[in-house]
Parts: sequence; structure tokens; C-alpha cells
Amino acid sequence: QTYYNRLERKQAEEELLGRRNKPPKLVTPFIQKVETYDSVVRIAGSLGQVTVSTCYSPRRAIDAVPHALMGEEAAGTHRLRVLHRIEKLFLQVMEVEEVQEKMSLAPGEQQPSMQEQKSQKVESIYQALKIRACSSEEEAEDEFLQLLCIRKGKKLISRLLPHLTREPREKILLTITYHLPFLMKKDMLDE
Repeated sequence: QTYYNRLERKQAEEELLGRRNKPPKLVTPFIQKVETYDSVVRIAGSLGQVTVSTCYSPRRAIDAVPHALMGEEAAGTHRLRVLHRIEKLFLQVMEVEEVQEKMSLAPGEQQPSMQEQKSQKVESIYQALKIRACSSEEEAEDEFLQLLCIRKGKKLISRLLPHLTREPREKILLTITYHLPFLMKKDMLDE
């Protein structure tokens, strides 16, 4: 724009000095911005969308709202709920690990209070796992088994196990062992 302004001023000065032939005025193209925006490709279950980007229509921010069909949407939101639950539990497990690390560095008089704090956090995580006995027909709906169908959920349980006492640890391992065929089938489907 500055270049065009200078060019126009220069042409105006030349015109005043007596040069009569007027060269054609340079005009910058005006492109109207589009207010409505439709995505080019919609991918079910994806966080964003594929768009075409040009210099006149730069890439838009990704949509957080899924554009899936109703049937797929229910499955997608269920998976998102499970992932959200795993994230919350993982943060709690990391807090427990931080307390464990502080216990190893702390002097002896602070140990009992830290141990109590750690055991309360571990107990709350264990309660949040909602481990219960379920039949083979109910496996797909069981919240604990849904956690184990996702890789990060498995890592969560493996990091939690060393902090549990003997009884809850046994209950988790027995539940996993009892539903192992279901979990193996899910693993094979997810590769």
C-alpha cells in the first residue's frame, strides 16, 4: 500500500509539472471476505477438519464440534468421556507419585502425614475406577473395562498398582484376568 501511495504521489507531481499523458492508475484488487465458511472435508471422530487454504481465505481455526452422524456421535462422545476420565485419573496418579517422591526426600517426622495423604489419594482413585463384578454380556458397558480398552488406561493401571495395598491390587488383577478374552479381542481390533 505504501508503494502504491508513493507511486500515486509521484504521478500527481509529474502531472503538476506539465506532463500531460496520464498513465493508467494502478488499482489493487479488492477481494471480499466470505462470512460463511463450509468445511471441505468432514472426518467423523476427528478433532478438526481438512480445509483448503488460500491467501485470500486463510486456514480457519479447527472446529471443536464433531460433524458426525447421530449413531457415530454417541460412540464418539462415549469414547471422549472415557478419555476424559482417564486424564483426570492420570493427573491424580501423578499427584500420588509426587507425594511418594517427596516422602523419599522428607525427614522422618513428616513421613506419617505424607503416607496418610498418599493413601487417601490412592483410595479415591481406586474408588473412581468403579471396579465391580460383571457378566460377559455387560463387559462392553463396564466403565473399568472401557478404561482398559485404551492404551493410556492400561498405563494408568500399571502405574497405580504399585501404590495400592494387597487387597485392591488383587481385585484389579482378578478382574483383568477374568475379562482377559474380552480385552484381548479389543486389543486385536485396535491393533
